[in-house]
Amino acid sequence: MDNYVRIFDTTLRDGEQSPGASLTSGEKVEIARALARMGIDIIEAGFPAASPDDLEAVRRIAIEVGTGPQARSEDADTAQSVTQRQPPIICGLARTTKSDIDAAWEAVRHAARPRIHTFIATSPIHMQYKLKMSPGEVVQRVREMVAYARTLCADVEFSPEDAGRSEPEFLYTVLALAIECGATTLNIPDTVGYTTPEEWGRLIEGIIRNTKGIEKAVVSMHCHNDLGMATANTLAGLRAGARQVEGTINGIGERAGNASIEEVVMALHTRRNLFHLTTGIDTTQISRVSHMVSTYTGIPVQPNKAIVGANAFAHEAGIHQDGMLKHHTTYEIMQPEMIGLTQSSLVLGKHSGRHALRVRLGELGHELTTEELDRAFERFKELADKKKSIADADLEALVADQIYQPREIYALDGLQVACGTMGMPTATVRLRCPDGSLQVQASTGTGPVDAAYKAIDGIINAPNSLEEFSIRAITEGIDAIGEVTVRLESKDEALAPRETAQNGRKRTRSFGGHGADTDIIVASAKAYLSAINKLLVASGRAPAAAPVSTAKP
Repeated sequence: MDNYVRIFDTTLRDGEQSPGASLTSGEKVEIARALARMGIDIIEAGFPAASPDDLEAVRRIAIEVGTGPQARSEDADTAQSVTQRQPPIICGLARTTKSDIDAAWEAVRHAARPRIHTFIATSPIHMQYKLKMSPGEVVQRVREMVAYARTLCADVEFSPEDAGRSEPEFLYTVLALAIECGATTLNIPDTVGYTTPEEWGRLIEGIIRNTKGIEKAVVSMHCHNDLGMATANTLAGLRAGARQVEGTINGIGERAGNASIEEVVMALHTRRNLFHLTTGIDTTQISRVSHMVSTYTGIPVQPNKAIVGANAFAHEAGIHQDGMLKHHTTYEIMQPEMIGLTQSSLVLGKHSGRHALRVRLGELGHELTTEELDRAFERFKELADKKKSIADADLEALVADQIYQPREIYALDGLQVACGTMGMPTATVRLRCPDGSLQVQASTGTGPVDAAYKAIDGIINAPNSLEEFSIRAITEGIDAIGEVTVRLESKDEALAPRETAQNGRKRTRSFGGHGADTDIIVASAKAYLSAINKLLVASGRAPAAAPVSTAKP
């Protein structure tokens, strides 16, 4: 196992700290399922002490994802044969306080393989200004709380926050104590993305050489991308001897984000002759999971993003195209098939039946109930009447829009717009309300989307400001599905700000929404309603039981 790298995904914890990336518990479970299918070794499902909702989301993942076997490739690099693997470790984050650790254990204890991850800062600047604790007090806190966590859980991870700016000798002392008190994984965070690859490699090498008892623990890394070096630092740490990588899908997270899991994995895969390291990741799942995370968080992937960006395998320059036509290796060090960018051999269209849809969705990793399949099939047939053939990307958008949306407190039942160069852009919206009634509202705006949103606001009293709006075509052609993501910030005074684990700062709650339709105005309205429904649930204004409408405009 010396050459095996454990992949620790913190998309659902650190990734969700990205502005606007608030996820519903249902979305978190679906992402966790996708991560497990992809072969992630450890899923940090959240920060249970943040709120009862966060604790419940982590508990649900522990029960629904952390207890059963997961499908995985026999050969993760080629994905040729599929077997069953043990479920991923489910981890909860906790500060070094008894209440945090108790909350983390309550959330993860249902998993077959639970882990508590506890942390405290060790850099002089953090100890003095944030913790207001002396080094001796930090040492005592580590002694007490790591030992306490170990009485609850056999698998304990400890992190010295801001290790990149900590004094090495103090780090060695704290880490050795954590091992003595029962820590099984030592995670070294570059919390503010300050170090360079050379510095980071020396730090990891020094920890491995000078920490007493280090052979009893796995050395891990958690690198941030403030200077754009998170992936480079992570790879330098692996070469220095670390054997666990912490990161997120698409590199999302606090500030400039985290090390991108797909970048680290594909670097190890593509440069095996250099690193001589392996992972358990099924790389053919990368593209699908990237799209799912982008859709649910409402954070678009930049076109030139390594591995998963829209331009990652695009070649426009004439010289590049000429080389590609002669042999793909002239300008491609990876093939798109490696990350799952392949066309389905099963072509679906308006004559395809329910069984064919179920089979293909299963191949894409979606396990739907009978009721969910019925709803998906209804939307599929509607889409098939508008498109000659339906691509995998269409199916992903359909499932995300129809199945994994938050509970429809308010559902779009009808929409009509008038716009153009003459007259005022006008939208008339009909919503199905929580009591089952239909309400109609008309409004004008600067354009059809603005008018539709004002009409929705005329029915729903959910104070907010729209912070981001983006739209893209799922596939090529004029009949493509349009996918819209929005982010809005709550102005509801009843909605308490959310606490961040590391710095205790309170953040105004923001919510992402997603909608997909062949009509982009309809998709826009769906996305806005999706975000508002999340806001209503979070603020406690959602009815205990709201009807789910299957009516489509």
